[in-house]
Amino acid sequence: MMAGKNKVDILLLGAGGREHAILAKLAQSQRAGRLFVAPGNGGMLKMAQRADVDPNSPDAVADWAEKNGIDLVVIGPEVPLVAGVADAVRAKGIAAFGPNGDAARMEGSKEFAKGVMMRAGVPTAAYRTFTEKEPCVEYVRQLGGPCVVKADGLAAGKGVIVAQTTEEALEGVEECFGGRFGAAGSTVVVEEMLEGPECSLLALTDGKTLVPLATSQDHKRAYDGDKGPNTGGMGVYSPVPILLDGELETMVEIERKVVAELAKEGIKYTGCLYGGFMLTKDGPKVLEFNARFGDPETQVVLPRMKGDLVECFLACDDGTLSEDMIGWDDDWAVSVVLASAGYPGPYEKGKKIYGIDEADALPGISVYHAGTRLAENGDVLTDGGRVLDVTAVAPTFEEARNNAYAACDKIWFEGKSYRHDIGIKAIKGRANL
Repeated sequence: MMAGKNKVDILLLGAGGREHAILAKLAQSQRAGRLFVAPGNGGMLKMAQRADVDPNSPDAVADWAEKNGIDLVVIGPEVPLVAGVADAVRAKGIAAFGPNGDAARMEGSKEFAKGVMMRAGVPTAAYRTFTEKEPCVEYVRQLGGPCVVKADGLAAGKGVIVAQTTEEALEGVEECFGGRFGAAGSTVVVEEMLEGPECSLLALTDGKTLVPLATSQDHKRAYDGDKGPNTGGMGVYSPVPILLDGELETMVEIERKVVAELAKEGIKYTGCLYGGFMLTKDGPKVLEFNARFGDPETQVVLPRMKGDLVECFLACDDGTLSEDMIGWDDDWAVSVVLASAGYPGPYEKGKKIYGIDEADALPGISVYHAGTRLAENGDVLTDGGRVLDVTAVAPTFEEARNNAYAACDKIWFEGKSYRHDIGIKAIKGRANL
C-alpha cells in the first residue's frame, strides 16, 4: 500500500507525554510527511496540525484518515485500541500501528490476559477472578494478608489496589464493586503479592517477530521515598542497571511466548507490547501487560533508540519487522514529571508555564508536554495532573539525572510539584532495594 510513496502522512491519536515523545521521534524520520494529532496538547500542536476527530471513535478516525490521505495511523492510548480503531483503519486499507481490538484485550481485560499467560506457560502471580462481591470478600479474608486487587477493565491506570493488609484489600474490593471504576470493576481479579524491584520492557512486534526495546523503571508513588498514592508515573530512567544475568533474556522470551500463544489462538498481535515485570527471587514474573507504549517509559526509551520509527511502525503493520531496524548506544536517560499541586487528587488547571524553551535548549534535554494546552495568545497553560516530562540523555547515569533536575529548575508554574529522588534506586543497587 506504500509502494512508490516515500513520504508518509501520519495521524497520531493521543494527548499525553507518551504521544509527544512518539511524535518527536516520528518527526525525525526522513519519511515523515504531514503530521496530524487528535487531540494533541500544547507541545504537540507546535509540531503538528490538529485533526478535528474523536480519537475513540473507530469509524470517525477511519473516515477522517481516508478523506485526508493519511498513510499511517498511530494509536497512542489504550481506549481507542480496545475500541477497535486499528480494525476500522485497516479495513480502509490504511496502515495502523497498534493491535486490533481482539489483541488489545491483553490490556482491556486483566482476566483475558491472565488466561493467555497461563496457557502460554509464563510466570505470573497466582490469581482468582470474581464477578460477585461476597465470594471475593470471602477469598480476601481467607488470604489474610497482602494481595493485589484489580478492576478487570480499563480504569485510566487507577484500577489497581496494592493492598498491604486485609482491610486495604477489602476497601479495594468495595471500590471495584461499588462502582468507582464503572463497568471496569464489574469483574475483579485478586492476585498474590509479588516481591522485588519492578522493570518495564517495551517491545515492537509484527505478530511473528518481536524486537525488545530498552528496559526502564517507573516511579509510581506520588512522593519521595515511594510514599503516597499511586499515580500514572512520576519519573523514569533507562536502562535498568540492577538486572541480573539472564533476567532480560527471560523477559524477552516471556513476551515472545505470549505473542506466539495469541497467534496460536488466532489472534495476531501487532504494535507495542508492554510487559510490566517484578524481578522476584525466582526470576522475572509478569505483573501486567499493556497494549501500547508506556507512559512515562516512552519518554526515556525512544530518545535512546536508534532507528527510523516510521519504518518500524510500517513494518509492524505489514509483517516485515526485523531486529536490525533498531539499535542502542550506551547512553542513559532520566525523566522527571512536573505535576500540578494536588495530583493525583484534585488539582487546578490553567496555570501559565514559564521556562520551557530555556529548559529545552539545554544540551541533551527534551521537554515533553503531557497535560498542557495553548492559550489563544500562545501561552502554554497547565491542563492536567502530569504537566511535563523533563527528559535528559547523557553518557552517564549521574550526568543524565543531574541534567534532568537542572532543566526542571528552569521551569516554573504555580503549584509545580515533583519527586526529588527519581533514579536513586539505580544508584543504590539491587541489594539495597
